Amino acid sequence: MSSPPIPWRGPGPDRPDLPLPPGPMPLRAAGQTRKRWRYLGLYDDEVMLCAARAQVGPLSQSFWVLWDRASGEQLAHTSVRPGSREVRMDGPSLEIEARGLRASLRIGESAPIESICPSGSGWGWTRKRAGVPIEGTIETPGKRWDVAGHGVDDESAGYHQRHTSWHWSAGVGRAGDGRAVAWNLVEGINDPAERSERAIWVEGEPAEPAPVRFDAMEAIEFGSGKRLEFAAESERARNENFLLIRSRYRHRFGSFSGSLGDIELASGLGVMEQHDAVW
Repeated sequence: MSSPPIPWRGPGPDRPDLPLPPGPMPLRAAGQTRKRWRYLGLYDDEVMLCAARAQVGPLSQSFWVLWDRASGEQLAHTSVRPGSREVRMDGPSLEIEARGLRASLRIGESAPIESICPSGSGWGWTRKRAGVPIEGTIETPGKRWDVAGHGVDDESAGYHQRHTSWHWSAGVGRAGDGRAVAWNLVEGINDPAERSERAIWVEGEPAEPAPVRFDAMEAIEFGSGKRLEFAAESERARNENFLLIRSRYRHRFGSFSGSLGDIELASGLGVMEQHDAVW
């Protein structure tokens, strides 16, 4: 049997005939365990919020992080309780009901990119939308935000290799000439030279840049030598060890400056992540 035609990038024709969303995905395939997650992030001038639900084999968890930019307060929680309803994602809606936080957000439409890439003997699939409009309410004790901003919607699944380590960044902003920009940049996962998940959206239209290099969690370097600089404002770190599954995770909200490839950035907000997983 011939190898599947990956990497592949869409939307488009000739999508590989593999177990992929939205179809069924068995717990094991290609000798590797199924992983899947969805991450939603809102990056706004007053408040930043992200939430995620993830599964590795039969194990699941959810988490959220809120950053109040005016007060400098960070709230966060991770739940590993089976069946937890603290974070609920259903199509275009995100609902969080947790101690210290309530959020009800609706995610709008934007042009997606889809990528399927090799990972060991298996593969990773992802569908990304950056610059997506997000509206709704966020409440903490004594404070409420009525938000109408932009962010990112990351849906991922696959049969990734046992040890996977990567850096990831997503954000939204404005170019020096006033155009709306957004990005999804990665090193270490779904990042072949072509047909990767890397994407830069300009006025809502995505295009794939050449491979990038992360300078730790301080900046992203493009092939041209230009850099997207990051100024961290908050950090959430979590180390987990479930024996067969281990994870080290760092998540930072902050602002960006410099160049987004060949685009000079006037302003930018978003996230930098570093993740090392044995799963």
